[in-house]
Amino acid sequence: MYNFVNVISVWAIPVIIVFIPLYAAYRKIPVYESFVDGAKDGFDTAIRIIPHLVGMMVAISVFRASGAMELFVGWLKPVCEWIGVPTEVIPLALLRPITGAGSLAFTTDLISQFGPDSMIGRIASTIQGSTDTTLYVITVYFGAIGIRKAGYALKVGLISDAVGFVASIVICYLVFG
Repeated sequence: MYNFVNVISVWAIPVIIVFIPLYAAYRKIPVYESFVDGAKDGFDTAIRIIPHLVGMMVAISVFRASGAMELFVGWLKPVCEWIGVPTEVIPLALLRPITGAGSLAFTTDLISQFGPDSMIGRIASTIQGSTDTTLYVITVYFGAIGIRKAGYALKVGLISDAVGFVASIVICYLVFG
């Protein structure tokens, strides 16, 4: 089974890269012109979302630089220690819904400090893979298409992140014990 998965992982991207232009040629779709039109639309979208990105980056910087994150983690520390959650991963639970790059950097620091095979490294990696950058996604994608009422999407996204965080810890303890 491992060899089969390895072969698929090696050949998946080259097959897709070859298949798409061949299929487009079969359907008589102008591939290059379609690509250029998509790139133009992408550039326009990038220009429209820059204010939203700047606002999100400023909010993240203020949250971290003000010491609010450390204060919040300090409040949660006794409860986390009581239920057996490593307090080192709590900032990741706070950062992950906000920023992908920031949470990835934090995960990298945890793995560098504790090792990839430590429980903290495994939990951090599982959290990174099972949660999303909810606030970033809502800010960028909803801002790009002009949706102003994102209350339900925000609630569902943050609940999903919380479930992913808890499930990551439970599953890591069940699998790696």
